[in-house]
Amino acid sequence: MKDTKLNYTLNVICRWVVGLVFLFSSFVKGVDPMGTTFKVQEYMTAWSIGGLTFEWALPLAGVLSMGLICAEFVVGVLLITNAYRRLSAWLLVLMMLFFTVTTFMDALTNKVTDCGCFGDAVKLTNWQTFWKNIALDVPTVWIFMTRNMRRKRRFERDAIITLVAVAAMLVFGIYNIKHEPVIDFRPWKIGNVMVEEREPMNHMLMRNVETGEEKMVDYKNGDWASVPEEYKDFDRWEILQSTSDEPFEVKAPGFSMLDLEAEDRAADLLPAEDGLIIVTIHHMAEVDEKGVREVKVALRMAEDNGIRIVMLTSALPEESQAWLADNNITGLDYLFADATAIETMMRGNPGFMYIENATVVDKTRKAGELKIEK
Repeated sequence: MKDTKLNYTLNVICRWVVGLVFLFSSFVKGVDPMGTTFKVQEYMTAWSIGGLTFEWALPLAGVLSMGLICAEFVVGVLLITNAYRRLSAWLLVLMMLFFTVTTFMDALTNKVTDCGCFGDAVKLTNWQTFWKNIALDVPTVWIFMTRNMRRKRRFERDAIITLVAVAAMLVFGIYNIKHEPVIDFRPWKIGNVMVEEREPMNHMLMRNVETGEEKMVDYKNGDWASVPEEYKDFDRWEILQSTSDEPFEVKAPGFSMLDLEAEDRAADLLPAEDGLIIVTIHHMAEVDEKGVREVKVALRMAEDNGIRIVMLTSALPEESQAWLADNNITGLDYLFADATAIETMMRGNPGFMYIENATVVDKTRKAGELKIEK
């Protein structure tokens, strides 16, 4: 490739475009490395090559996710600073090849519905992610073809840039592992209103007594006049089933707080005007003694402030009862949710969230730091 001004200018533009995408992608994943770990684990359980599965590598998911985040960040920094031209070009090609093939297989099979390329900050479909990678492959090829253009040997400078980049992302990632993400892109962000009121609808499954045809008929709650006249003729139509929507909807897809009778209590509990403390435990067996002490602190805080407190866990009822008894914890009601839904609320295990009027007021891994506005 000839070393012309135009070719070099295109190289600079391509490096900045791809570099900024890599920096953004690594930053939003570095904000929440545990979320990236969950995504890596999802890939390990969903994919196999021939008869080879990857579930044996599940314990390494955390290390691999942090390695991926650091690699993406470093490549982005190297591209923008024009450091290690040939090395960064080779790393970029290999990473984009891996990303493109992986997302193409995702798009074809849908085994993993969201690759997590931009964490929880930006959600893309599998096909959108694949075409995004195809778009990035174009400047990637140009960067690789012009990798030797106007290359200067600046080993000390490039080495310092690389070491600083690795150290910065490691420190940033580890901090976010030990605390809740410094920037929260999840539904349960502080300040978010988690329940919205909606106009309830009634639903009737009806059957034509003459033809056997079944039809779902929707109408506004309490407004029989909104039912089409045809279905009011009970000589021709009979009601097989009737259901009604809840007047409130939780703004977290797939979230529920189930009691022992499998009734969802989320829409009842979250709007509490007097406040609600939720203790989240997504893996009960992994709660250590320090975590147990924090749960007891939360119980005392709830009692002192006259606030209701519940534990939300993915454990079975008998496991929950045994855990509470073994740790001498009384007065703590427990509800159930999927582990992934709980991990979406809080990464901590346990975690502590204070909600008032359906609004997330505060969330923390240390109960004593929970801000209760009374």
